Amino acid sequence: MNALTRTDYHFPGQTKVYHGKVRDCYFINDEYMVMVATDRISAFDVILPKGIPYKGQVLNQIAAMFLDATADIVPNWKLATPDPMVTVGRLCKPFPIEMIIRGYLTGSSWRTYKSGQHTICGVQIPDGMKEHQRFAEPIITPTTKAEEGHDEDISREEIIARGLISEEDYTQIEDITRKLFQRGTEIAAKQGLILVDTKYEFGKIGDQIVLMDEIHTPDSRPVRGTLRQRRAAGATLEGVRPRVADGQRLPRQRRTAGARNDTRIREQRFGALH
Repeated sequence: MNALTRTDYHFPGQTKVYHGKVRDCYFINDEYMVMVATDRISAFDVILPKGIPYKGQVLNQIAAMFLDATADIVPNWKLATPDPMVTVGRLCKPFPIEMIIRGYLTGSSWRTYKSGQHTICGVQIPDGMKEHQRFAEPIITPTTKAEEGHDEDISREEIIARGLISEEDYTQIEDITRKLFQRGTEIAAKQGLILVDTKYEFGKIGDQIVLMDEIHTPDSRPVRGTLRQRRAAGATLEGVRPRVADGQRLPRQRRTAGARNDTRIREQRFGALH
């Protein structure tokens, strides 16, 4: 089975196309978007030369399921999934930040904490915590959405002070973020999994706040553990074996370890919508 790593469609009313790191986005009449989840895989913003068959459809179908399962919390951009690898939705005016919410002190948050910095994105982390320890309450650590280069950590106060989002809108998406994470946590728990952390992207259609892009997929953040291990682990992830791996974890580890890829393709971040 060959992996789908590139598309080149021409839809009626198409105004432009964007080939992202993983998804190809086709804009229709400046009103709709056709998003194709390809089998491409990226690590640290670098697209690897070979894709993984069925990766795109698995990610797209997971995202579609969770969009439908959370539509009562917040409206989202999705209109239809006419193909396992395709989502058609409404164009949104995006907020220039990503809402990252963390249930555990792990990954980049642990690295920051271990370095001695116990404030992350304006959130004070208690002293004496251990790697993989669960927070008393999930914390929100937003980042910017850079059109080029890497996203940067930012606090709630900075977001409002810089006028990136109004205080009213930020308060709303902060509340929505917590509700979405709670719903995702509950759904994951029914499958014996732990939702460790994730990110959400929001925008507006008119005056209405909507959820954009993917949600709760292994490609965006890790979902780990079995129910038995989850109970045994108590308040930490220690000893919890991954069941569904982060879609970027293995290639990132390979690249971090020094593996070279002379055919890597660098792509600009998608700033117009996602």
